[in-house]
Amino acid sequence: MDAPRQHNAQPLPARTLRAPAELVAAGLLPAAALTGAEAVAARYAIAVTPAMAARIGAPDDPIGLQYLPDIAELETAAHEVSDPTADAPFTPVKGVVHRYPDRALLKPLLACPVYCRFCFRREVVGPDGGLLTEAELEAAIAWFAATPQVREVVLTGGDPLMLSARRLAWLVERLSAIPHLDILRVHTRVPVADPGRVTPALARALATGKAFYLCLHANHASEFTEASAEALARLTAAGVVLLGQSVLLRGVNDSVEALEALFRVMLRHRVKPYYLHHLDAAPGTARFAVPAAEGLRLTRALRGRLSGIGQPLYVRETPGGGGKRPVQADPG
Repeated sequence: MDAPRQHNAQPLPARTLRAPAELVAAGLLPAAALTGAEAVAARYAIAVTPAMAARIGAPDDPIGLQYLPDIAELETAAHEVSDPTADAPFTPVKGVVHRYPDRALLKPLLACPVYCRFCFRREVVGPDGGLLTEAELEAAIAWFAATPQVREVVLTGGDPLMLSARRLAWLVERLSAIPHLDILRVHTRVPVADPGRVTPALARALATGKAFYLCLHANHASEFTEASAEALARLTAAGVVLLGQSVLLRGVNDSVEALEALFRVMLRHRVKPYYLHHLDAAPGTARFAVPAAEGLRLTRALRGRLSGIGQPLYVRETPGGGGKRPVQADPG
């Protein structure tokens, strides 16, 4: 599970790499790619943690494709839009997105441990953090308290586990105190992308008397390491229920074998595969697109290879903020 990268002689970085020149110096990108990567960095955030740098064998391998900048990101296809999930029209107060009657998102910050090259929020996430001010966060919590039809809060962003354990504990406590909120959920990449952040204190911060689900974003089996196994075990020991969500990506997991391996490793770590997302049409992501008809073929091929608990629901966003729907056929 912890095979080292093989083509780079350079020592592994001790900190997150954020500049194209750092990626070249670490042997993750060839020098010839520097100019293009710098052009990408002028528009979109870059971050590769030591944990993920250790998993990259080449820029075009399943991990390199997810995290290393590519000049193709500056090519926007005709069907791509800056807000493909339509967060903006459904934002009653800053940091809250309310698309579904019974649940809503809370985005306390817009920073992530790593920046995925296919991210549907790539126009807004970045190292400046987009952190809600104290007043903005209080207003968001007040909105949840005043909206009784909302029974579930989904902490997302950005990545909520980038908050300190103390701040996260405070936020979980405040939300747990709202009587009509039955379920708290957090969406994160941290346990695989930066597992060292999942300290005992952070795991304890998620402990609450209410139902708490952590939805882990991972797209390839090789993202899982001994360190991520320890992080996930720490979370389950704290009573957190683990779900898995993945994005179907060209060159990363667009084969039956890759998907099977991913979902099997999730299950080994007590992560129930929950959603397999059809790629959202964010700007500059066309190179990752897999036609829905092909996605349906792949997910159908998993039947019989994996038990029911290993089968996620293949979903796509509907236009205009209509929410997620199961993929039935490619609309063209």
